[in-house]
Amino acid sequence: MSNNLKTNLSSTLEDRQIVITRVFDAPPELVFNAWTDSEHIGNWWGPNGFTITTHLRDVRPGGTWTFIMHGPDGTDYPNKIDYLEVVKPERLVYKHGSGEQNDSGQFHVTVTFSEQNGKTLLTMCSLFPTVEERNKVVEEYGAIEGGKQTLSRLAEFLDDNVKN
Repeated sequence: MSNNLKTNLSSTLEDRQIVITRVFDAPPELVFNAWTDSEHIGNWWGPNGFTITTHLRDVRPGGTWTFIMHGPDGTDYPNKIDYLEVVKPERLVYKHGSGEQNDSGQFHVTVTFSEQNGKTLLTMCSLFPTVEERNKVVEEYGAIEGGKQTLSRLAEFLDDNVKN
């Protein structure tokens, strides 16, 4: 493969991604459990002011999580996650979309939980099918800020409820 082609493929991937990272003052096992435990996730998932209602949650390869995100303005957003890979406490890989048939906005997410001196570096990489889809969620839904707020809510949840 030529260097020019590698560069074009790389920049295309970067243009289609949203990568959000955060260090949590908790070991990977606790952060992973907060992310995968059905009792915990409803307490912190989503940007500030959002709540969720879970209909089905089966965190395993081939499993599904269907839920409604309720916006602070009363708007409901249907969501469906199909788990592709679950490696406790290191990685989650899933497809995320609305659950509607022929969902053109479905995207691929990889979340890694890396131990760093007793803390966890969480990296969430969302890969969209096109640059346009990525830009749409950034511009119309505030996906980058929403992702940062979601991880801030997780940090607060861990501080208040999980760590001893």
